[in-house]
Amino acid sequence: MSKRNIPPSEALYPLPVVLVSCLDRSNDKACAITIAWCGVIASKPPQIYVSIRPSRYSHKIIESEREFVVNIPSKDIMSQVDFCGTHSGRNTDKFKECSFKAIPSSKIASPMISECPVNIECRLKDILRLGSHDAFIGEVVAVHTDEKIIDEKGKIDYEKAKPFVYNQGEYWDLGKKIGYYGCSCR
Repeated sequence: MSKRNIPPSEALYPLPVVLVSCLDRSNDKACAITIAWCGVIASKPPQIYVSIRPSRYSHKIIESEREFVVNIPSKDIMSQVDFCGTHSGRNTDKFKECSFKAIPSSKIASPMISECPVNIECRLKDILRLGSHDAFIGEVVAVHTDEKIIDEKGKIDYEKAKPFVYNQGEYWDLGKKIGYYGCSCR
């Protein structure tokens, strides 16, 4: 098979799509930003990162307030999620425009988004200045899930959660499960 060398880029795919919510306590304004540059960075203690351009309104809030919530949306609200990634919170109330219900978090002041089946509360641990984006590393302090997506073993049923991913400018649904960790060893 022949390979073609293409210019360096952020060619990694698929990427999870999340809504990061935060609260500007100076004016009691909740904000949400769509992020695909995110992921797990450590498991003990659990930490995740979200990368945000310094020009974004949420960047300033998270840097100042030192906390955020990673809300994992379902494909049912894909249009609202896209809206939150294409409009600035500086001049748009995204919660109002998207009809999102802000619900209190259990450990931090930033609100969770009720319409997202999974919500991960994070306290800011570090900021890595990397170029076009800064990576906010958050220590997970609480995780909330909708009861309706929990299976009989107490785990998230991803078919019911209906997450979606970002692939180089496009949103994609997840397909069917094709294996599990360690399946090659059995």
